[in-house]
Amino acid sequence: MSRFLATPSSAALSRRGFLAATGALTLATTLSACGGDDTSGGTPAKRVSQADIDKAMKTPTELTFWTWVPNIDKEVALFQQKYPAIKIKVVNAGQGVAHYTKLRTALKAGSGAPDAVQIEYQAIPTFTITGSLLDLSPYGAAALKNKFVDWTWGQVSGPKGEVWAIPQDTGPMGMLYRKDIFDKHRIDVPETWDEFAAAARKLHKADPDVYLTNLAANEAAAWHGLLWQAGARPYVTSGKSNIAIDVDAPASRMLGQFWGDLAKEGAIGTEPDFADSWYAALNKGKYATWITAAWGPAFLSGSAKATSGHWRAAPLPQWDSANPSSGNWGGSTTAVTKDSKNPIAAALFAQFLNSDPASAKMFATEQFFFPATKALLTDAEFVGSTPSFYGGQKVNQVFADVSSTLNSRFQWPPFLDQAATDWTETVGKSLADRTDTVRALGAWQSRLTAYAKTQGFTVTT
Repeated sequence: MSRFLATPSSAALSRRGFLAATGALTLATTLSACGGDDTSGGTPAKRVSQADIDKAMKTPTELTFWTWVPNIDKEVALFQQKYPAIKIKVVNAGQGVAHYTKLRTALKAGSGAPDAVQIEYQAIPTFTITGSLLDLSPYGAAALKNKFVDWTWGQVSGPKGEVWAIPQDTGPMGMLYRKDIFDKHRIDVPETWDEFAAAARKLHKADPDVYLTNLAANEAAAWHGLLWQAGARPYVTSGKSNIAIDVDAPASRMLGQFWGDLAKEGAIGTEPDFADSWYAALNKGKYATWITAAWGPAFLSGSAKATSGHWRAAPLPQWDSANPSSGNWGGSTTAVTKDSKNPIAAALFAQFLNSDPASAKMFATEQFFFPATKALLTDAEFVGSTPSFYGGQKVNQVFADVSSTLNSRFQWPPFLDQAATDWTETVGKSLADRTDTVRALGAWQSRLTAYAKTQGFTVTT
């Protein structure tokens, strides 16, 4: 396996599902934490002077950093070599719900919160709406914008130029497919979703034991990535308590009709992913594709070793071939909490960790993360890697190209846990039960709208 293939920065998101990513949050908690702050972005804070930065980085200081990333001490050591006065205490506070619950508890208590913290893209609104994150723009973070893929900066920045976190890794979505199965059944790699649907019906008719793919009925994260690709804007927030919810928009209905029809026909699988039966299915050739993210190639090479050499990578099939697009599933950032007593050192740490060329490349070579920096996505060694598991294909190049097709406008709600729960119990259930998925979208819209209103949000649709 190539050392450059990427794995998810948050195993919690991919293996335990979307819900575990952020845990519960109510608007009551939100508003009590916000106080009088308008987290939609007021007047940007005054830029910190270079003299103050120089002084802070030479002053003996200890920062606490909460992260689930394995062996991150290697990247941290690079920072400490440059700034020997700053010591970093690395703490693994858990993953998914455990991590975020501990963080919220510490922030609410006003003590015990870390200076810097690992946060997934989709969890950022949960903490910006509570005024819990430090705006990094006064500390020079805005100057890093052009180092990162455009859409990632859209995920971490605010409407007034705030920078809430620094991107670390990403999960642009593509399609892994079994070349041997495609060749056997004379199936061309689908370039459009219409071609994909035709191939799904053709394959399952030819071999009832094989499906073109599995759309897991428990995986709200993948569905949101597909919404992103389709150009949907299911959540648009403004201010602390205004949100437009439109999970039943035309783009969503297009997805619902497409996947719902395939599920009702039995042309695709809908079993839960990251479960024993799913792993076994991948190893036995039950599924000819996996709609996944850029961390999927390395994950699959470790989980389906019996299929080595048979897989290849391709972009997602397209709704509009003239305007290629994709969505994102996974990836995370480094943020600084408002409680930090050493904001300058913490802000410089977050920036260095993810933008320093040596540190950023180490994430790709040590943790096998898929990069967020433009430099790595054009690095000859990275994109030129030819893993034998994928028949010598330049898999990283495929996903690097895909990363440039994501739009920057997609937003997440501040109550992601509820969105995921309601999706699983409506849309996901319709896929599993092979019932009306378009109708289930309406139920998801109604449930989520009602929930938002009970939490004090002003909701438009």
